[in-house]
Amino acid sequence: MSEIREIETTCVIAGAGPAGLMLGFLLARQGVDVVVIEKHGDFLRDFRGDTIHPSTLEVMSELGLIDEFLKLPHTRAPKLSAEMGGRTVTIADFSRLPVKNRFIAFMPQWDFLSFLASQARRYPNFRLIMQAKVTGLLEEQGRIAGLVAETPEGNLTIHAELVAGADGRNSVVREKAGLTVESFGVPSEVVWMRLSKQPGDPNEVMGHGGPRQGFVLIDRGDYWQCGYVIRKGTFAEIRETGIEAFRHMVIEVSPLPADRMLEIRSFDDTSLLAVRIDRLKQWWRPGLICIGDAAHAMSPIGGVGVNLAVQDAVATANILAAPLRESRLSDADLAAVERRRSFPTKATQKLQLMMRSSRRADQADEGKRKGPPAFIRGIARFPALAHLAGRLIGLGFRMEHVRPR
Repeated sequence: MSEIREIETTCVIAGAGPAGLMLGFLLARQGVDVVVIEKHGDFLRDFRGDTIHPSTLEVMSELGLIDEFLKLPHTRAPKLSAEMGGRTVTIADFSRLPVKNRFIAFMPQWDFLSFLASQARRYPNFRLIMQAKVTGLLEEQGRIAGLVAETPEGNLTIHAELVAGADGRNSVVREKAGLTVESFGVPSEVVWMRLSKQPGDPNEVMGHGGPRQGFVLIDRGDYWQCGYVIRKGTFAEIRETGIEAFRHMVIEVSPLPADRMLEIRSFDDTSLLAVRIDRLKQWWRPGLICIGDAAHAMSPIGGVGVNLAVQDAVATANILAAPLRESRLSDADLAAVERRRSFPTKATQKLQLMMRSSRRADQADEGKRKGPPAFIRGIARFPALAHLAGRLIGLGFRMEHVRPR
C-alpha cells in the first residue's frame, strides 16, 4: 500500500464495523467495486456490542454462512430476563419467532467482524484498508465524490461514486458532510467492567433494575461483561469518591457476590461509554449516505445497535447495488434507503425510550428508590407480552432479507 496515494472505486465505505463490513461484503457480492477503510489497525477492542440477534442470524442463513458462523465461540440466550423486586422476570422470549435460530448469540464483536472480512475478501472487487482515518470529503459540483484518509504512509485520496459513512456514533463522515443530528431522551453513561464467572452465578443473561441505577450482565462464556448505568457527567464525581466507594455502589445493584467486585482493582479496570439516542434529520447528500450508528445512535437497551446496523446494510445493498453497478446512482436511490430504514429506526428508538424510566434523571429525587419503567412492569404483569417484546427485539420492526445475486 506504500505506493498507493489515489484510488478509484465505485463505493468507499468509512468504518469497518458491522454496518460497514456487511455493506462492503454485500456490494462486492453483487459485483460492485468497493473499498472499506478502518481507522484502527485491528478489531480487538473491548466492550463493543456483541449481541447477534435472530434477525442477523437469519441474514447469515440467507447468505449460506450460518453453519460456519455458529462454529465461532459464542453463548446463546433464548430469552432475556430482569431482576425486579427479588424475582427474575422474563422480559423477552424468542422461542416463537418465525426463524430457525430463536436465540441471541453473544459473540465477541472482533470475531464477528473478522468473519465478515474473511468472507468479503473472497471477492476480488473488495478491498479493506486498515489504519486509514477519514480527514475530509471530496466535493465536485455540489456532489460528494470521495474522501481523503490519513494513513501511516501518508494521505490517501479515494475517488468514488458513493461515500458510505458507517463510522459510528462519532462519525467523522457525517460531521464533514454537515448533516444535522437530532437527540432524544436524557443522555446517560455505562461503566463497563469484566468480572469472572463462577459456579452458582446466574445461568442466563440478566438485566438488573437497581435503586437508582441499572446493572447488566452479559455472558461471555468464562467471564461476565458487566455494565453499570449512571447519569451522564457523574463519573468524575464517582472517581473522586475512590474505588472502594464505587465497588459498594455496584454491589448494591449487582446479583453477583459482593467479593467479586474485588477484581476491579482500580478505575483502569473500567471503560466508560456515553449512551445517547439520536438520528440524522437526513441520512444523505448527493454522493453520500450514512448508515448504522452514523445515522442513528441507539441505547444499549436490548442490544439492538449491531442488528439495526446490519439491517441498514442489507437494505442499502438491496437498493443501491444495481444503480452502483450500472453507474446510474441518483439522489432518489439514496432517499429510498432513508425511507426504507426510517420507520424501524424511529420505532426502535421510541421503544428504547419507553423501556427507560419515564422520569427525567435530572428531576429525580435521589432519596427515593426508582423502580423499573412502566413498560418493564407491564411485561412482568402480563408474561405473554414477553413474546411480543422478543419479536420486537429479536427481529425488529422491519426485517430485511438478502436479495439473490
